[in-house]
Amino acid sequence: MNPTQLSALLVELLSLPAETEWVEWKHNNDHPEMIAERISALANSAALHGRDFGYMVWGVENGSKKVVGTTFRPRQSKKGNEELENWLMRSQHPQVNFQIHEWSHQGVPMVLFQIPRASQAPVRFGSEEFVRIGSLTKKLREYTEKERELWAIFARKPFETGIAKLDVDGPDVLTLLDFDRCFKLLQIPLPTDQQGILGKLVDERLIVPKPGGRFDITNLGAILFATDLNKFERLGRKALRIIKYRGDGRTDMEREWRDAPTQMGYAVAFEAAVAFINSQLPQNEPIGQAFREEVRVYPEKAIRELVANGLIHQEFSVTGAGPMVEIFDSRMEITNPGEPLVDTLRFIDTPPKSRNETLAAVMRRMKICEEAGTGIDKVVAAIEAFQLPAPDFTAITTSQPGFTKATLYAPRRLNDMDSKERIRACYQHACLCLVSGSRMTNTTLRERLGVEPQNYAIVSRIIRDTINANLVKAYDPNTSKRFMQYLPFWA
Repeated sequence: MNPTQLSALLVELLSLPAETEWVEWKHNNDHPEMIAERISALANSAALHGRDFGYMVWGVENGSKKVVGTTFRPRQSKKGNEELENWLMRSQHPQVNFQIHEWSHQGVPMVLFQIPRASQAPVRFGSEEFVRIGSLTKKLREYTEKERELWAIFARKPFETGIAKLDVDGPDVLTLLDFDRCFKLLQIPLPTDQQGILGKLVDERLIVPKPGGRFDITNLGAILFATDLNKFERLGRKALRIIKYRGDGRTDMEREWRDAPTQMGYAVAFEAAVAFINSQLPQNEPIGQAFREEVRVYPEKAIRELVANGLIHQEFSVTGAGPMVEIFDSRMEITNPGEPLVDTLRFIDTPPKSRNETLAAVMRRMKICEEAGTGIDKVVAAIEAFQLPAPDFTAITTSQPGFTKATLYAPRRLNDMDSKERIRACYQHACLCLVSGSRMTNTTLRERLGVEPQNYAIVSRIIRDTINANLVKAYDPNTSKRFMQYLPFWA
């Protein structure tokens, strides 16, 4: 926000009858622990009161609300040897991507902290969660009704309905959002005038109308159709990042995707992202008879679906981390913040649960990803058609926050795969057979792995190992081995 917008916001806040649960006035008090407690309390209270932001303002006399200015300089302040802003950010869990604004109002210096509402869980400072009760800051655990209410709000307030940018005039909306690409992807006619375009964007819940012909841009509108995500303070770090490395480690980065689309919204940049990934992949003649011509090492269908999944299923409340594609010589990893809501062993058969259902629905409308419940099936089917090692779906829970990672592997002969990789291929094949209306047999697994019929005993051992790992089971244990069929453990 520029100084004029900040002064207009200050006047609006000063018009409130008194200090509220989501607004607090300060003169010069700059005690770090006090500020950290207030950030937690204002984030939680903003959610309780249906506000997108809480505000802490220095330079206003509490009680009289007289503008007196402040000597507080947050960007020059420290907690110990650490910059105050970094310490405050680090002390909040989940992290709160608050914004610090310093400007002059009526000739005196002012400071405003703009604090986004808690979105997925109560924000805590250290080990304690705080909340505002009137003009007082209290521990949330002492107010069990408010704590229950807060969790109920999290359950029904999706990321997409949050506000990415406040109070934007019509022409600026059409500059900030790539409306032309939006209408093409959604396959709806482009209106002939600005009013018609803005009306359609309102209908699609990409913007919210306000009095005076102004608009708020929603997170849904910005994350999908932004011309530059950096112009949306809380979403700049959510742009898709793509890195190509030399070798199989992360010490030698060969190239990073830095062309113009990199900071655009997901829908606007998606095709360019997939094209860049493909351009970094070597061509390869797959093992087996699935293809005879030179093709890219990974099937594009699998790349498209996994990248789309990384965008859709991420945890947007995690600040400083976004979806990432990393390309190595022998594998490709697609990672997104947020642990999966479905057991990774059940990705193939279970319809995905998303934290961002509206985002997922719009991306399916635009044909960026498959219909719900079919995407990972098609990924595994494409991998099998290329006779590649089975993909690995991993929930990373050893770090905070957690992450979800999908790994594709370059071609490798069966003899070069370890037992874990062979078992994973067998289990995924059994799942794919079942959801496709059939059952796995020694023959189907031989074909999937490119094993010659006379070597059926190798496949029998893989099936036996997968049974011992409790991942598959015999459909009818009393059938002769020659006609034996197999199911995944959950069937």
